[in-house]
Parts: sequence; structure tokens; C-alpha cells
Amino acid sequence: MSRGPDATTLLERRLRIAAEAAGATIAIVAADATPWASATFNGARHRLTLAGGGAAFERWIAALPEADLPLRGHLVADVQVVGRAVAGAVGLEVLTVEER
Repeated sequence: MSRGPDATTLLERRLRIAAEAAGATIAIVAADATPWASATFNGARHRLTLAGGGAAFERWIAALPEADLPLRGHLVADVQVVGRAVAGAVGLEVLTVEER
């Protein structure tokens, strides 16, 4: 029996939806995740590279660390813009935590 999409897939979908709602178009160039756990929580650290451009993209990226990004079965605990590359690519680090 399948449990449904994993947190990385859900996060990628949510980022596309959020960008579209802000009038921005993004492409997810790279994505990976590493399991993460604390004494009380399980989750994952996600590293993504997004490509985009234009004023709407820039506004969306600037607001992203404070954005509400609901994921079924997970909470987005932290979003950080960690780098910018040539041609509009942006690095993100996102911490997701499994809901119990």
C-alpha cells in the first residue's frame, strides 16, 4: 500500500503552486533531501535550486522565508535562501517536520 508522495515531492508541488499564485514561473533545477531528526521530531532537510526571473519571481523569493507552505502530513519549519547564481538561479534550504 502506498503512503502517497514523499515530503520532497509535496514541497516541490507547493513551491510551484505558491510561485504561480504570486505570478512567478519557476523551474526546479535540482532537489535532494537528507533525513533529519531531533529528540522529538522527524523530518528532512531539503536543498533545492530554482530558476526563474523577473520582478514577480524576485518578490516571491524575497517573501518565501515567511510564506505559509502547507504540506499534507508535514510542516515547513524553516525556509532559507542560501545562494544566488547567474541567470536567476536561487538556492533554498528547507526543513520539513513530519506531523504526528
